[in-house]
Amino acid sequence: MLTINGITVRLGGRAILERATASLPAKSRVGLIGRNGAGKSTLMKVMIGQLEADEGSIDMPRKTRVGYIAQEAPNGTATPFDTVLAADTERAELLAASETEQDPDKLGDIHERLIAIDAYTAPARAARILIGLGFDEEMQAQPLDSFSGGWKMRVALAALLFSEPDLLLLDEPSNHLDLEATLWLENFLRAYPGQLVVISHERDLLNNVVDNILHLEGGKVMLYAGGYDAFERQRAERAAQLAAAKASQDAQRAKLQDYVARNSARASTAKQAQSRAKMLARMQPIAALAEDQTLAFDFPSPDELKPPLITLDLASVGYADKPVLQRLNLRIDPDDRIALLGRNGNGKTTLARLLAAQLAPMAGAMAASGKMRVGYFTQYQVEELDGSDTPLAHMTRVMEGKTQGAVRAQLGRFGFSGNKAVTQVAKLSGGERARLALALITRDAPHLLILDEPTNHLDVDAREALVQALNGFEGAVVLVSHDRHMLELTADRLVLVDDGTAREYDGSMDDYVDMILGKGPQKDRVSKADKKEDRKAAAAAREAAAKIKKDVSDAEADLAKYEVVLSAIDRAMFDPQGAASEYKGLTMSELSQRRGKIVAAQEAAEARWVAASEALEAFEKAAA
Repeated sequence: MLTINGITVRLGGRAILERATASLPAKSRVGLIGRNGAGKSTLMKVMIGQLEADEGSIDMPRKTRVGYIAQEAPNGTATPFDTVLAADTERAELLAASETEQDPDKLGDIHERLIAIDAYTAPARAARILIGLGFDEEMQAQPLDSFSGGWKMRVALAALLFSEPDLLLLDEPSNHLDLEATLWLENFLRAYPGQLVVISHERDLLNNVVDNILHLEGGKVMLYAGGYDAFERQRAERAAQLAAAKASQDAQRAKLQDYVARNSARASTAKQAQSRAKMLARMQPIAALAEDQTLAFDFPSPDELKPPLITLDLASVGYADKPVLQRLNLRIDPDDRIALLGRNGNGKTTLARLLAAQLAPMAGAMAASGKMRVGYFTQYQVEELDGSDTPLAHMTRVMEGKTQGAVRAQLGRFGFSGNKAVTQVAKLSGGERARLALALITRDAPHLLILDEPTNHLDVDAREALVQALNGFEGAVVLVSHDRHMLELTADRLVLVDDGTAREYDGSMDDYVDMILGKGPQKDRVSKADKKEDRKAAAAAREAAAKIKKDVSDAEADLAKYEVVLSAIDRAMFDPQGAASEYKGLTMSELSQRRGKIVAAQEAAEARWVAASEALEAFEKAAA
């Protein structure tokens, strides 16, 4: 059992956490979620003792071994393999002692302990973890200093997983991983024997690995049973309950205020009025769940171009006369949605740069429509934004010659209106900066969007907004992402970048996942038949399923809303003095008419819910 007891943390005079309290069951797998900047990493730092809380405490069983990745990546001449093995400090100490111990009894105890902790199978376990995170045998033997920062962080993650702490704390572990390593990590964590707390915005990981969601909002935490989908359902139900409770309290507050106003001056009722005034003062307002209206955004629609946009014919591409990819045959049409699959280092970014005309083909041919505009997103663009400038200044600079109205309209598409447009970039969250980068690259309504890991700085809600924006975009999309949920909802063509080339993957995302996890045959050969119609049919099926689910969700939201309105009308009919402001002064006939309309709307919503639920059940049965 891990208990969070009234944790309060203030940074810069602002309360990041305010009396946050929760009890996490023993051996639980907890997903710690919340909007960017909500305080998730702060709470995790308090858990490991890296940050001292202003108030409250973290309680856990004595001698609990806590594991957490340090912010600094490992460096030096040691190899990834040696670094991972060294993470099991007890094993390393026992092996060293076994080399020098002379006492037979003590030496026997050492060897018994080594056997108990599976010390002799450790090299094989270390190698398996490193392979799962993308290190082949050759890479495992190279010095750490030969790797980039992202690969060094993978070594740090491998070392932490190998050490197998009682309490494993992970902060966005998939940020430095590709899709293949993310799938392996998800599979590994599902079987992890200890307690797990993971900060993640990966919907699939949160659904497949965790059994509890700890939601952080407004400095408070609330624990929900189940994965992310279960959390969303419970939160929607809680929102409806809060709305009803708030409407009831507002009506009660109005009634008390009216009584106090009418009776305070009369001696015979002054005490009763004073009593009600005290009741008003003690009444804690019920706040409705906040919704961020700036999350939704959309991409501008390009003008039409005839297909194809791009054609590659036995093209090669690389750096410094050394090809990375060869024999490339690929056609991209204006309505294509393509996901590039393959491990990091195989050439996905190289192919993306070729399609974006940042690299020229070294051999073969590449034909592109002369009128085509390309929007190319990379993490570097987010990191290179000038922190001292504002979104308005950035957009004005790249839209030189455009009117302020056009500049602000493009910013408004991505949620940067009003004060947000003139807020310094340094004060924006990581997700807001990513959204600004997307706004900048789409300023001229590109025909082709190329997005290389666009979700690293986005929370779950922002990722869902990006999925909706991509599905509403009328141009072509090429996507590189480790977020399987996003790929499944947006891509209708899969291209595998592997073995020095890129080719159509003849299979679904589920097939690819099974292949990566060793559960199915490799389906990476070019299909001889034209699979485009099949891919479009699959995409249409996904879109249909998403629409049905949305219909169910919308009907449920309408039912909850109508229940709140009916409650308010009923109160107005039977207690006119306590009526909400919008119903005061209405006659009984007017209230009855309004009630009749709401009841009719409620019945229609219920019919929609029944129809949509039956359709969803039938769709899921057919898909199974």
